[in-house]
Amino acid sequence: MRIVSLLPAATDIVAELGLADSLVGRTHECDWPPGPVQGVPVVTAAGFDADRMSSREISEAVGGAAHRGSSLYTLDTEALAALAPDVVLTQDLCEVCAVSYGAVSRAVRVLEGGGPRVLSLEPRTLDDVLDCLVRVGEVLGVSGTARERSAGLRSRLARVESLVLSRPRPRVVAIEWLDPLWPAGHWVPEQIRAAGGAPLLAAAGEHTKPMEWEAVRAARPDVVLLLPCGFAPQRTMREWEGALTGLPGWRDLPAVRSGEVWVVDGPAYFNRPGPRVVRGAEVLAYVLHGVVAGAPVTEGEARRVGGG
Repeated sequence: MRIVSLLPAATDIVAELGLADSLVGRTHECDWPPGPVQGVPVVTAAGFDADRMSSREISEAVGGAAHRGSSLYTLDTEALAALAPDVVLTQDLCEVCAVSYGAVSRAVRVLEGGGPRVLSLEPRTLDDVLDCLVRVGEVLGVSGTARERSAGLRSRLARVESLVLSRPRPRVVAIEWLDPLWPAGHWVPEQIRAAGGAPLLAAAGEHTKPMEWEAVRAARPDVVLLLPCGFAPQRTMREWEGALTGLPGWRDLPAVRSGEVWVVDGPAYFNRPGPRVVRGAEVLAYVLHGVVAGAPVTEGEARRVGGG
C-alpha cells in the first residue's frame, strides 16, 4: 500500500495505525511523528511565507473572514503522479487548513490507470475524529488495528472525564487566531468539556468565524486558552501580548486577574483532527484542574503566561 497524505491529521492517523513506513508523499506541514515522516517526499507548498507575516497579514492572505483559500496551497501533480500512490488522504473541511478534496480530485483525474483512491476526511466533532481513524483503517486494510486504537483513545478520554467529574467547571474561551480574534470551534469545545470546563463562544462541531473583542470581554472567562491554528507555542509566546494586552478591559477579565491565561500547543493537540486530540483533553485537565491524566504535562504542551 502506497499512501500519500495531504493533511497533517491524516499523517497522524497513518502513524497511529502503524503504517508510517507506507507513506510515500506528504504535505510541507506534516511533522508528526518527527522521525518517520522526515524523509517522506513533500508534494505541496504554501502560497506565501507565513513566517514573515503578521497574524493579520496571514488572515488577509487566506481570504479573511470568508475563509476563501482556493489558491493557498499548491500541489505538485507531477510529483504526485511519480509517487504512484494507491490511496490519497485529503479533506474538504477547510481550504485554509490543507489542499481541498476538489483540488486533489482534479489532480488525480489526469493520472494514468484511473488514479489512486481519494479519501476525504471531514471530522467536526471528537466522535468524528475517532471514527475517521476506523474509516481510514478499513481503507488501508488494518481495520482491526484501527478499532483497537480507537477504543484505546476513547478509554483515555473517558478517564479524563471521570477524573474531573465532580470538580467545578471554569468558563473557558479558546482563541484559535489572534488577529482577527477567532474562537476555536469544531472539536475544541468538546475537549474543554471533557477536561472539566465550560466552553464559551463556540459550540461543538461549529465552523466558527471572527469575533469582536467585546464578545470575549462580555463572556468574562475564568480561563483563556491561546492555540492559534498552525502556530507552534514559541510563536504564540512571541505574539500574544502585542495582540491582546492592549485591548480595552483586558486586565479586568477574570482569567487575567487570576493569571489563568495559557499558551497550549495548537498544532499538536487542538488544530488538527487526529488522534492527538485526546492528548489535548488530557492537557486541558491539567490546565483547568491540575489533574494529571496520562503522561505529565510539559511546559511545551501548556504554559501559563499569566495576565499580561
